[in-house]
Amino acid sequence: MKDRLPADWKKVLKGVLDGPAFAELEAFIAAERRDHTVYPSEEDLFSAFRLTPYEKVKVLLLGQDPYHGPGQAHGLAFSVRPGVKPPPSLVNIFKELQSDVGAPKPKDGSLVPWAEQGVLLLNAVLTVCQGEANAHEGHGWEYFTDAVIQKVSDKPEPVVFILWGSYAQKKRALIDESRHTVLAGTHPSPLSAKKGFFGSKPFSGANAALKKAGREPIDWTLPA
Repeated sequence: MKDRLPADWKKVLKGVLDGPAFAELEAFIAAERRDHTVYPSEEDLFSAFRLTPYEKVKVLLLGQDPYHGPGQAHGLAFSVRPGVKPPPSLVNIFKELQSDVGAPKPKDGSLVPWAEQGVLLLNAVLTVCQGEANAHEGHGWEYFTDAVIQKVSDKPEPVVFILWGSYAQKKRALIDESRHTVLAGTHPSPLSAKKGFFGSKPFSGANAALKKAGREPIDWTLPA
């Protein structure tokens, strides 16, 4: 499994990857793939890391776990491939994107253009069983992704961390807020979006923080 991680991230995360906890996680995921349908595919598991090299990370947008419907998850938090109907949380993200920065409605649900600009679209848990939300929570992924968050926090350049919802906000303790910006807000899911996600302006907020730090802002507009 770890062989699929790009070399730069492998180097950064070597201490975690070489430890017994990751070996146990690999064995668990291998068994789950034998016995169940697991998303995303092995090929897509580390898409976020492949598309956003460690040196390029400007923004870390944290999700919880992958979408659990057929064809949805492809290794980037909140994103789906072109041709796949955007799930409700992503629809709400696009509504806020339009309201915040005036971006037109995207033609599909792919967030690859964000990832290619330095937005690490990280889920706290990287795999899930078909039809079972949070099926792999508490089985070791959190140890790995907590290390990712800490390593991004270790970067000398200022980074913006976007934490939507109470689950993501629990990771705030891993971030050095004396050097980085944390934008914490309500989750975009239909259950909570109207309680504060809409109108929170996370995209313009992230760019304001990047500009203040002397970094190039993200072009959040997606192909329409």
